[in-house]
Amino acid sequence: MPSARGLAVFGAGIALWIAARFLGSPDLHIVAVGVVLLPLVAVAFVRWNRHRLLVTRRLSATKVVPGQRVTVDLEIENDSPVSTSFVLLEDHMPPSLGRPARLVLTGIPGRNSQRVGYSMVCRTRGRYAIGPLRLDVSDPFTLTRVRLEYPERDELVVFPEVEDLPGLPGSRFGSGSGDSASRLLFRTGEEFYTMREYEVGDDLRRIHWPSVARRGKLMIRQDEAARRSLATVFMDTRVSSFGQAYSAPFERAVSVAATLGIHLARGGFSLRLAAGNSRPRSVTEEGLLEALASVAHTPSGPMSSLLLALRTTAVADSTLAVVIPPPPAPEVASLTRVGTAFGPKVAVIIYPTEPATLPPDRRGLLEAKTTSGQLSLARAGWDVFVIGPQGRLADVWHANRKRLPAGTV
Repeated sequence: MPSARGLAVFGAGIALWIAARFLGSPDLHIVAVGVVLLPLVAVAFVRWNRHRLLVTRRLSATKVVPGQRVTVDLEIENDSPVSTSFVLLEDHMPPSLGRPARLVLTGIPGRNSQRVGYSMVCRTRGRYAIGPLRLDVSDPFTLTRVRLEYPERDELVVFPEVEDLPGLPGSRFGSGSGDSASRLLFRTGEEFYTMREYEVGDDLRRIHWPSVARRGKLMIRQDEAARRSLATVFMDTRVSSFGQAYSAPFERAVSVAATLGIHLARGGFSLRLAAGNSRPRSVTEEGLLEALASVAHTPSGPMSSLLLALRTTAVADSTLAVVIPPPPAPEVASLTRVGTAFGPKVAVIIYPTEPATLPPDRRGLLEAKTTSGQLSLARAGWDVFVIGPQGRLADVWHANRKRLPAGTV
């Protein structure tokens, strides 16, 4: 499309042509025609070169932690034999990461390329798409401008904040890090400890065909020597619990869930994650962080329905870690019933708002509910920690954590 300068030049050419007609000057008429044609030639020039620009985007990292700086390198290649004039570049990014990056290239020689870059600091967890990218290409006289769209996007994952908890939990099985210990019950590989459902990547030679015939689905022999202690991390994502995603209480809950999961994984545990009403699923350390990077709030509902999937998929002697708001009496009863299907249990209670900011009557009710739930869960064999939406788990963990036997957190 013509730029403001191009429209002005075209208008001047028309005025000169009119003047040439009135004055009867052939020379002025030739000049007028040339001035009128100049913007049209500029349009043809830009359109001929617009498909000759190739753009490549490279991110210094695609999975980062909050506060980490990411550098984006852009390489613009001019595949045309003619040099470009000024090129205005705009790379779109989500508002959480900042404003779109705008850069100006002074000109790219023919059959050559130019590199530019910008950086951003990732402060909020989530999955982000960098792009699309736009180029505004003009002719040497800036008489016209054409916008080129490059729809390619690059994904950037910002993990939730993970605190460093002191000490490592003890895993009773497997050979993980920390205090985990190996235990071999059988001297041969012909015997097995238990069975589980087949997962992608399992050795097909370990399929237990009699169990397949009975249950109608693939079952894998789980040797005791290869077995790792299992830990399930549950986070309450109901909007009535911590509010909407990216609010301070919700983000603190996400951070605590990530911290507990990474702490258990580094202690030699196999992880399962259950967020909201989703069924527990096996995750790696990185898979846990990726899942929590995109977790969002869910509609409100009874706690018992959220815990049903935990109870039906519970494995005896496995560890359970839950991240919840101050629980009322019915939710305490549901948690206590679910806890009977697990071994060691830990609960982190997060205030949905700072008690100090509430009126005295509401503050008293909130603290009373929290204390009641904490004592009830503790009597049921849970280890309970309480923090505020701005608090840190590492502080209360270091101050209040008991020395627990192997197999607990």
